[in-house]
Amino acid sequence: MKDLVAALGLALAIEGLLCAAFPAAMRRAMQEAAQSPMERMRLVGLLSAAAGVVVVGVVRLLLG
Repeated sequence: MKDLVAALGLALAIEGLLCAAFPAAMRRAMQEAAQSPMERMRLVGLLSAAAGVVVVGVVRLLLG
């Protein structure tokens, strides 16, 4: 549970930094995402979640 909360905090920090550093690019990216078909959004979400789980698993395996 501690890892999950830490990961969520890190994701928020990275997103916040991106919004602060590149507001115009983030706005364009959000507009493009809003116009994407639902199926594509669902696929990207599932692939991102799977990639995140793999990354966490690898890091925990390698760094114990």
